[in-house]
Amino acid sequence: MSRPVFRAGTSLPRLALVTLLVSTLAVGPIATGDGAPTPAAAVGSSDSGPTHPSAPATSDPVSPPATARETPDRDLPVPAAERAAPQRATTPSPGTPAARLSTGQPRARSATVIRQPKPPRSRCGGGLALGTVATCGAIVDQAQDVWTVTTTAADDLLLIQLGRGTGRDSVGGRVTDATGRELCRLGVDANRCRVGAAGAYRITLQLPYPTGRGDYTIAAESTRTPSNCGQLPVDLFDFGSPGSTVTLPAGAAARCHLFDQPRGALLRFADPGGPRDIRGLILDGQQLTLCELSYGGGDCRLDRPGPYRLLSWEQYGKEGTHLVKAQRLSDPAGCQSLPLAPYGDPGSAVNSGATPAGDTTCHTFSTDAARPLLVRAVSLDATSFDWQVLDATGAEVCAREGVPVCAVPAAGRYTLLVSSPRYTDRTHRYEVALNPLDRADGCAAATGYTPWDQPALQVGQVARVQTNCQPFTGRAGERVIVSGARWTQDTGGNRICTESSDQVGCVLPADGDYRVISYRELSGNTAETYPLGIRRISDPVGCPTVRPGSYGAAPAGTPAPVACRILEVPAAGVYRVTALHGDNVTTFARVLDTAGRTVCAQVRCPLPAGRHTLLASVDATSTTAFAVSLLPLRPTGCTPVSDAGWADAPHRGRIDVSGQVNCVALPTPSGASIAALLPVDAALNVDIVDADGEAECSLWWYTWHGCELDGPAPHSALLTGQTWVTQLAYTVGFARTDAPACPTLTRDTTDTTVTTGPDRLAACFTVPADQHAARQTLTWTRTSGTGRARLTVFDGTGRSTCGTDRAAQGTVTCALPPGPVTVLLDTDGNTATYRLGHRNAATS
Repeated sequence: MSRPVFRAGTSLPRLALVTLLVSTLAVGPIATGDGAPTPAAAVGSSDSGPTHPSAPATSDPVSPPATARETPDRDLPVPAAERAAPQRATTPSPGTPAARLSTGQPRARSATVIRQPKPPRSRCGGGLALGTVATCGAIVDQAQDVWTVTTTAADDLLLIQLGRGTGRDSVGGRVTDATGRELCRLGVDANRCRVGAAGAYRITLQLPYPTGRGDYTIAAESTRTPSNCGQLPVDLFDFGSPGSTVTLPAGAAARCHLFDQPRGALLRFADPGGPRDIRGLILDGQQLTLCELSYGGGDCRLDRPGPYRLLSWEQYGKEGTHLVKAQRLSDPAGCQSLPLAPYGDPGSAVNSGATPAGDTTCHTFSTDAARPLLVRAVSLDATSFDWQVLDATGAEVCAREGVPVCAVPAAGRYTLLVSSPRYTDRTHRYEVALNPLDRADGCAAATGYTPWDQPALQVGQVARVQTNCQPFTGRAGERVIVSGARWTQDTGGNRICTESSDQVGCVLPADGDYRVISYRELSGNTAETYPLGIRRISDPVGCPTVRPGSYGAAPAGTPAPVACRILEVPAAGVYRVTALHGDNVTTFARVLDTAGRTVCAQVRCPLPAGRHTLLASVDATSTTAFAVSLLPLRPTGCTPVSDAGWADAPHRGRIDVSGQVNCVALPTPSGASIAALLPVDAALNVDIVDADGEAECSLWWYTWHGCELDGPAPHSALLTGQTWVTQLAYTVGFARTDAPACPTLTRDTTDTTVTTGPDRLAACFTVPADQHAARQTLTWTRTSGTGRARLTVFDGTGRSTCGTDRAAQGTVTCALPPGPVTVLLDTDGNTATYRLGHRNAATS
């Protein structure tokens, strides 16, 4: 059936209009009970309400024609069947019952339309030329800025600087190729990205979070085809060159510099200093990386062909100027020539230099053979510094560490570098000289050993870097002491006796000639004379002889300014050996056998009969006078004294010279205990020894404990002056403290009065077991005279249980053991009267 055609300007017949409206509404829901399917959506919200025809579909070759059914959400896919057969409004076929308007409530359906969010707007991007800095003032939320950088070389390494900007959020990104494959990620500051084929690459930048705002700068530079590459000066790598100044704009990716040097050269780039964090790459002639420079400095060996290029950048993209400064360490240029110096006055074989802070100066020298060289480098500013010796290739041969000797391995040309530390703010001035240790040029005339009783050699030094050489001849096995020198060596320059040993001196390894190397560090003065001692301690010559002496007498032999003595021991035994200066100060001494090996150290020395050497100083230049006390360890000729000094008069004696040892014999049996009674501040040492002379204990005026005699009897007390005391008149007494026969001090009675003085240094009392409590309070008071007293309580074995300091009066509460106790009140020897009493601590 053909449809009527309506032309513009004609009106529709009323019947046709009704028919068209009904046909249109027939697309809507079918009346209940007709069995027709319910369409997806209704055109109107009510069957009885007014309806309007659907708007005509727009002309779109991709989208299907518009229909009266529900429009799907734009984000949801439309089924294929619906896209292929869209529903259209049609008129009923002949013989088909006419569709009726539904009289029931229509099924309502709401359609939610989800609008597609607008893509974030990018404000920056586009082509990024190499070597330029692009600035983006804002990047917001999820915006993605896309930049394109183009390289004309395959396998290029791009240096990309992504500036931090001033905004709140920092930008990150990625580099992708034409296929969208990610090649590398970018963070703020300096980045490196290796790309593939020549062509364009995308740099996509965005903020790290969905919302935010930031700004940034972006720059890129190619290492294979840089935008610009200036030529470094030809003499930049010479020592003394001022370097080349480079300015980096803020945000710049890198600056490129061309240079050429011999293949294999070793270059040292200096740290440019300042607050900037400069980094760098050294590339070979194929634009491949040879070296990386951290903080703008480091060594680089050019072991592949050039020409070469240096790319430098500031790690954080800061604007600034830095210095490219480098030196060629292999076959260097701009160095002073340094001749090898003789011993003694070096004359013109000296170089002087001035090294700026953090910089290096150089000196070249030649040698005709492998040899050890002494490097005498002296600061004129009291500033620390370092030095190195390099061979012709720039490889390090040695450096400053410990002994300043450098063994060069072969004949040839070498370089000495002197470096100044960066922490100083001034130029470091210095002098340097090199002495070949295997040559004898300038050595003094050879000598033998200097006898001990002869003055040491005197050596002069007229230059700061002067080194002196003193030859001598020795025999294998001889033991020598060298003082005032740096070391001893053979004629080949090899040091001897470098290993530590518990023995004294140096044993010569072979017959022949040896050299003593010496020098001084001059401070201000340019001339100095110093002593040098070369002496033998095996069968030494020039040592005074000492034989055993006697107790109570001055030491055998007079003090002499010689560091050694020959001890003539008539019989084997144990001897008491002491070396003392004239002021009675004991000095450490050791006793050696005839080969110079140590036998013992003072004081107790077991010695065989024969000759021995006492060495009081290992300084072969010493001129200090001292005396030697050589006594049998077992005392003889001792004066008997009482051990009841509280009742008997004290012993008196004198010490007339330094080193004198007096002795007194004690009647006290083994197992007993004894105390020394000494006036206050008595400058006397009291040492108790047993019958064999072995030490038991030492007692002084300020000690209040006793001494238990556990060695064999008879016992003796050795009396010597204290340090710095050379002459002394003394008074000393002794009191047995283990249950002595002292008067009884009863409890809770009238206090006891005692009198002391120069002839009675102490008072002693026994307190029986039934006359004291477990805790007892004791008092003493000086009632007349002068001086002070000290109270000490001893148990039945003679051990002190409590005591006090010296005072004119005092009170002390003691925890007393069961059994009788001894109370000793010793004084300072002044005439005085004391009142003494004791009470039960619980009731007093």
